[in-house]
Amino acid sequence: MLPPKQNFSEWFHEIIQQAEIMDIRYPVKGLYVWCPFGFKLRQLVYSKLRELLDRDHDEVYFPALIPETELGKEGEHIKGFEDEVFWVTHGGLEPLDVKLALRPTSETAMYPIFKLWIRSHADLPLKVYQIVNTFRYETKHTRPLIRLREITSFKEAHTAHRNYEEAEEQVREAVKLYKEFYDFLAVPYLIFRRPDWDKFPGADYTIAFDTIMPDGRTLQIGTVHHLADNFAKTFDIKYETPDGGHAYVHQTCYGISERCIASLISIHGDDLGLILPFEVAPIQIVIIPILYKGKETQVEELSRRLFEKLKGYGYRVLLDDSDERPGAKYYKWELKGVPIRFEIGPKEAEKGDVVVSFRDEKKKFSISFDEVTKERIERWAEELKQRLRNRAIEMAKSKIGFFDDLDDLANWIERRGVGLIYLCGSTECGEVVEEKAKGSVLGMFEEIPDWLEGFEYRGRCIVCGEEGYLTGVAKTY
Repeated sequence: MLPPKQNFSEWFHEIIQQAEIMDIRYPVKGLYVWCPFGFKLRQLVYSKLRELLDRDHDEVYFPALIPETELGKEGEHIKGFEDEVFWVTHGGLEPLDVKLALRPTSETAMYPIFKLWIRSHADLPLKVYQIVNTFRYETKHTRPLIRLREITSFKEAHTAHRNYEEAEEQVREAVKLYKEFYDFLAVPYLIFRRPDWDKFPGADYTIAFDTIMPDGRTLQIGTVHHLADNFAKTFDIKYETPDGGHAYVHQTCYGISERCIASLISIHGDDLGLILPFEVAPIQIVIIPILYKGKETQVEELSRRLFEKLKGYGYRVLLDDSDERPGAKYYKWELKGVPIRFEIGPKEAEKGDVVVSFRDEKKKFSISFDEVTKERIERWAEELKQRLRNRAIEMAKSKIGFFDDLDDLANWIERRGVGLIYLCGSTECGEVVEEKAKGSVLGMFEEIPDWLEGFEYRGRCIVCGEEGYLTGVAKTY
């Protein structure tokens, strides 16, 4: 049995193992093994991400080892990662002439090659992405999918453009792409422009997607960075302009890690286990025959016919004809988050009916075998996702409050979730808020979600009284 979800940390730790997402017993801190079921979930989620990116990006692969000489070129960038880098210092028994870093992120691996690929304005825009592992020496408490030393599924996109404005347009496109991705997963998000002291090292500015976890902490689930020409100047990435001159490119990069899986599991799951949207469920439909002595044949025949019918529609369907008792089967497939369950007993077999239930609802109903159509299944799947989305948004709204008093803000963040304030954006006022509230300034809203109504974008800074902007503050993972 799972612990109750209200004990979120314990619940998350257990569901990762019991639902067979990851095996956490690998003998290196912060490294975990994907189980077959979890890896299938990962594949299905990331196939959507690939589908979105493949519209106008090309997939590439760059090596995991980065020479120290390249990593150190962009001073602000390496300073942001210097405490987190794993170094390869030997090849066999021989010390290396130049140390090699296991990539913490890939800017310094990719951009020397961008310099070779980009010659003319005709080569722009360049838009590529890769899904790779990255390594960061986390010293904080590690946690599967959330805080790891090997991020196994880091999707990073990198683009190059003729000027700042075209790169900024790409930032907006990346934000739209990430919104589409998380809407597909029915995961609510808040979009903030990170404060200058918390932006990506080397970036002009950073936009981040955060979601609110069941314990009220926020999880950063995506970032989009406008790099301006900062890296282009470091790596000498220039192009020939139409008039024969030369100019530096302007760049963006944006990433999503397996934290998207963590948010999917955490936000939709309940005390019984996973609840997954139909599109990404490794098993979309399970059929459970209810067998009684002497009446097995009819039940088994109808169950098999239903299995073949659903398989013919292209669904990931499983006929559980194991020897386990029905109750044990229900528990197993509820834990795994199977969205739709069909049960067939002697009464149903006699009438040509099936009993239907959905993972997110505690009710059952009967329909005839002939009424199980592809169109009906698709409608059920969309209705289930809408219920998940509505429930997730209600949960998020319950964990957001607005404050004009720092003591009230601190109390809310400690007990409930995200506090909204007006903040002028200065480092000094930001430091006051973080010290008093014992939380992190997430930044000002890049856009206020349509489900978060009644807030003005501008107001008076909670610290200095100058003009401020609606800003989020929370404890973070």
